[in-house]
Amino acid sequence: MQSAIQSHVYSIYFFLAIMLFNLYSVTREKNFIILAKRLKFMTPLYHLTNAIVIYTGTIVAFYAQTFSFTIALMIPTSIFLLVIEIKRYKKMRVIKHDQIELQNDFYKYAKKIYTIEISLLIAVYIISKVF
Repeated sequence: MQSAIQSHVYSIYFFLAIMLFNLYSVTREKNFIILAKRLKFMTPLYHLTNAIVIYTGTIVAFYAQTFSFTIALMIPTSIFLLVIEIKRYKKMRVIKHDQIELQNDFYKYAKKIYTIEISLLIAVYIISKVF
């Protein structure tokens, strides 16, 4: 049981690192084409890591054989992170290289999305440690 919990926690740390890298990229990269390529590369890794978090969380939950408040909170959080990242990707992929206004709007949108994702992940982690 302990190794399953450790795997789950380490996958959450890796998931957070991916989010922080994406936020850093959106904050620092001024060339939209380079940013879009980088985020396009990172999106499958993001979703794979989220799937690993969900999978290891499911294993831990079944080992525990109890349904707690934190488990009830983690399930919609994982689904929300999945959906919000898909929306971010869909918004990014339709922007062309000559649509400067949409590119500037995307930078603001992506910063907001990644800030929400990081805050949510940290909040759920803190809640899981408290309860």
